Amino acid sequence: MGATTISSAFLSAYLLLLCLVCSLKVGYVFGRRENIAESHHLQHNYSIQFSSLLPSSFCSPSTKALDKKAAFPLVRKDGPCSQLHQDKANIPTVAKIILLDEARVKSIHSKLAKINPGSTNVKQTDATTLPLKDGIVVGSPGYIVTIGLGTPKKDLSLLFDTGSSITWTQCQPCTGSCYKQKDPIFSPSESSTYTNVSCDSDVCRLLGSVTGSPRPCAQSTCVYGVGYADKSFSIGFFAIDKLTLTSTDVLNFLFGCGQDNQGQFNGVAGVLGLGRKQLSVLSQHETTYNKFFSYCLPSSASSTGFLTFGDDGISTSVKFMPLSTKYQGTSFYGIDLIGISVGAQKLPIPVSIFTTAGAIIDSGTDITRLPPTVYAALRSEFRRQMSQYPMVGSQLPPLDTCYDFKGYPTVNVPLIRFFFSGDFVVPIHNEGIFIGDSPSEMCLAFLGNDDDTEEAVFGGIQQKTLQVVYDGAGERIGFATGGCT
Repeated sequence: MGATTISSAFLSAYLLLLCLVCSLKVGYVFGRRENIAESHHLQHNYSIQFSSLLPSSFCSPSTKALDKKAAFPLVRKDGPCSQLHQDKANIPTVAKIILLDEARVKSIHSKLAKINPGSTNVKQTDATTLPLKDGIVVGSPGYIVTIGLGTPKKDLSLLFDTGSSITWTQCQPCTGSCYKQKDPIFSPSESSTYTNVSCDSDVCRLLGSVTGSPRPCAQSTCVYGVGYADKSFSIGFFAIDKLTLTSTDVLNFLFGCGQDNQGQFNGVAGVLGLGRKQLSVLSQHETTYNKFFSYCLPSSASSTGFLTFGDDGISTSVKFMPLSTKYQGTSFYGIDLIGISVGAQKLPIPVSIFTTAGAIIDSGTDITRLPPTVYAALRSEFRRQMSQYPMVGSQLPPLDTCYDFKGYPTVNVPLIRFFFSGDFVVPIHNEGIFIGDSPSEMCLAFLGNDDDTEEAVFGGIQQKTLQVVYDGAGERIGFATGGCT
């Protein structure tokens, strides 16, 4: 009996150890590994109050992260928390947002096709007609942040963009033209610290390499030009002035002082470039912030997120992974997406489909784009798990998975997870699944690219409430859930 008892205990311990070892071979959730297919204690779906998916006319600001040294509220440009919201004529419909989003993604793919022509099937006409400049598309709603420029400082609301590296704002006297903006247009003559950059300076030569243009000059003054795929543009003097981020962080800052500006900027004063290239905000002040910044996109347009510079107060729950090396030398931040699950079901897609395409994360794209093979599998599995709800024909093409939720106070939705290399998993917040402005038509906020070789784009809708941390010096990116509301 004693021998039998010892053998049973040994066998039980061995089986327990074997289970623990096996559990180490599957998925991560921010550092905690998980068995997607079998673990009964993991959340695979959740109930959404449908009212939370609809836009609100009231602002409910969040205070998370705003007590940090260099932290700024980040708001949806067209939402009630934005000062631009008062201009009702500029609030785009969902159909318009989708149209602008499509143009931005097309622009991204075209830029990447020029850098690596063999990586995508973008039409040659697209790749040759779009300007090889720093900009992408700025007409989409996006998110804005307010910074101070000049001495004395003037507050300016700029479009926050991780896909651009040049910061610019409209400047008086607008010798060409200026569009209507909400803030007073910046006047260099009223700033005691403003100086134009000389044409023969190293900085001007660097500007040419960043924008992809020959060294631009107007007599002895350095000139910048940023063109966008939607035909918007900004041209003016490249200059240096004081950038005020906090009462103690007043920095010398290179930026474009726009004298000829046209396009769909919808009231913003310009663009804040947070891309990877030199001359971006972080590259200019890498000794101050060590190329470290983070943001959180709010759950809805009626709430606020944040943008922070430096690693002060970064959540201990943030888990990091290396940036993809595929996009070094571009403005884009590459990520190694290798899988997706819907509820408890991991999509049966070979990793090679993901790695052939590659992927970037972009703050200015709303709807996540996936290789068509991946999107087809995601759509099929999502529809299967949502079969209890009536589907409707889409009035918002190219979105093709839309539901009529009228009469449903709550909706049971499968949890979608993104898998990255290094056993790293990011769950998508419940606000990051649908897009729409009516209970009778809410659509799955994912789309497929034209071809499996085109880059996936991790869009802003799916980033909602995540704290996204960029460590440029360490060439890594981190995520944590619950960054903002």
